[in-house]
Amino acid sequence: MSKENKMIVGISIGDLNGIGPEVVLKALEDSRILDFCTPVIFANVKLMSFYKKAFNIQSNLQGIESVDKIIPKKINVLNVWKENVDVHFGKEEKEAGIYALKSFQAAVAALKEGKIDVLVTAPINKSNIQSESFSFPGHTDYLNQELEGDALMLMVSDSLRVGLLTDHVAVKDIAATITRELVEKKINTIHKTLIQDFGIERPKIAVLGINPHTGDNGVIGKEDDEILRPTLDNLRNNGKVIFGPYAADSFFGTGNYKNFDVIIASYHDQGLIPFKTLSFGSGVNFTAGLDRIRTSPDHGTAFDIAGKNEASHESFRAAMYSAISIFSAREQHQKISEKPLIINRRQPFVKK
Repeated sequence: MSKENKMIVGISIGDLNGIGPEVVLKALEDSRILDFCTPVIFANVKLMSFYKKAFNIQSNLQGIESVDKIIPKKINVLNVWKENVDVHFGKEEKEAGIYALKSFQAAVAALKEGKIDVLVTAPINKSNIQSESFSFPGHTDYLNQELEGDALMLMVSDSLRVGLLTDHVAVKDIAATITRELVEKKINTIHKTLIQDFGIERPKIAVLGINPHTGDNGVIGKEDDEILRPTLDNLRNNGKVIFGPYAADSFFGTGNYKNFDVIIASYHDQGLIPFKTLSFGSGVNFTAGLDRIRTSPDHGTAFDIAGKNEASHESFRAAMYSAISIFSAREQHQKISEKPLIINRRQPFVKK
């Protein structure tokens, strides 16, 4: 573990003109977070001081020049860059994307090297962050390249978990992307993460169909019959507790989602629209399936309210606590797996 046994939580700052810096500082203003972890913001201490003043934040920030210089029980700001940067709240600018990428890549490097224990990412703008070194539709795909494992977007709240078979895929490409191999791989990833990261011994999984009404026996589409059903049958035969495919239009409205540990949607909006309807502002995006832990809030840059001191930090705070909880659960699972519980069996009583 980290210095003084306090988990080190790395934070990438996101788009400088969005609400990321605001929600980060607001979440850290509650000093109780320092009882659980030592936060490290990957940015620049002068820039973060600007945000402090803009949002009337009272917390003290400790500037450091290296992750090896992290100070426990302080809000650390690692100076990823030295130069001054202009902030224009609510504007989509290339310069803001450049510094968002510098923050994110520095934080990922520290995560890979074990300098931080978990990573929590503030929202980026997926357009202005594009460059020669970042040509991805979002954080998840870059993390999948840089870390070990098979990344999967898993949305988490207190009462709901939603995983995706496909995430940032154009609607026209969804059916072609979903193969038997993909379905099996994604479900195996979710099954594993529910056990090791959430402590659920025998996960109960629901899967939503690809087509409306799961294809209506091939009238609307054949993918549910030819891909989903046989793959789910195979997984059931291998011992997994899986139900579906369910018609997505009525699944959440009837409350059926409450009967499962996770719901797996076939594509982005099929899963995220109901998740954000039920959990928006308190949900967390967890990148499951990787050897390192990353979470983020369930919202974007919100340029429309940036700089107005109106952004809620509830989701970012939830992302921080989720990362801490998942890290602890995974660590505990690994300890148990390495040292299986040995039961001392008493000798049977024999009457003499």
